[in-house]
Amino acid sequence: MEYVPLGHSDIEVSRICIGGMSFGEPDTSNHEWTISPEDTEKVIKQAFEGGINYIDTANCYSHGTSEEYIGRALKNLGIPRDEVVLQSKVFFNEGGLSAAAIAREIDGTLSRLGTDYLDVYMIHRFDYNTPIEETLEALDALVKAGKVRALGASEMFAYQLHNMQVAAEANGWTQFTNMQCHYNLLYREDEREMIPVCRQFNMAITPYSPLASGHLVRKTWDSDSLRSRTDLTMADKYNRAKSLDLAIIARVAELSEKRGVPMAQIAIAWHLNKGVESPTLGFSKPARVDDALAAVDIKLTDEEMDYLEEPYVAHELVGPIGRPGEKPLAGTIRPSSVSEIKEG
Repeated sequence: MEYVPLGHSDIEVSRICIGGMSFGEPDTSNHEWTISPEDTEKVIKQAFEGGINYIDTANCYSHGTSEEYIGRALKNLGIPRDEVVLQSKVFFNEGGLSAAAIAREIDGTLSRLGTDYLDVYMIHRFDYNTPIEETLEALDALVKAGKVRALGASEMFAYQLHNMQVAAEANGWTQFTNMQCHYNLLYREDEREMIPVCRQFNMAITPYSPLASGHLVRKTWDSDSLRSRTDLTMADKYNRAKSLDLAIIARVAELSEKRGVPMAQIAIAWHLNKGVESPTLGFSKPARVDDALAAVDIKLTDEEMDYLEEPYVAHELVGPIGRPGEKPLAGTIRPSSVSEIKEG
């Protein structure tokens, strides 16, 4: 396994991050497909033995039980706390990113994970109802108190990230060290603005949905898996662009056959060859971990990278939350609503 610095922090992470959205008590909304505590432990054991030290979760994943399952697995496996990088997120709760909400939610997260500090605390979305100064000062207070080592951000518009980083710098507060954006071969809109802004501030890219919710692991668009049948968020995120994306999927399949490796390994290798520090992957079984581990060693040629990327055309934006009540320009942006997403 390779390890890289997490942006401008002193934290080193594996080139693969475990996504905790797969863990937790199944509910009746769009999370019926999550796995049990026992299976969570098997996945984390396989990943840790393969050198993966980076785990992402969120306070809202399966109503907090994702954090509980991860904490329980780490304890049962006897994994030393200083050998794992734990990252969780805050926003989808009562209060968004207000100072009160942040102070309350960090304590709940630490309790569920069974630890007294987080390596990375990430804001899950941008909060239009709270001044960014209030959010940034509250987050900085957690760093100063020793509850959090570093800060991260997820899914927002690039100008929002830029404004927050500038405000943090101006006030001497802790800046964000990584961005968990929506990024994969089927969705590359963040190459236009978000990723350049991140690089300007020496932030690591740790994207979610690197396999496009499974669309990059099979030749056919549809699947009969439980998640494919029940995850309406996933369907809404990708089905609108199906006609644009089938050509890319065909090229991933072609290259996987030529190289004699699964499609998932090609899709993950594309990220790593693009310079992404650590794509965030959800695993439902240990065998899926092996695919990710193998992908770290795949070096794609410039010609192969160009071949995979060539069919891409511009997509509507999917992921950042738009300002409540504000209608986007037709055909250019489809920001998500809070009720649509608790993913990534």
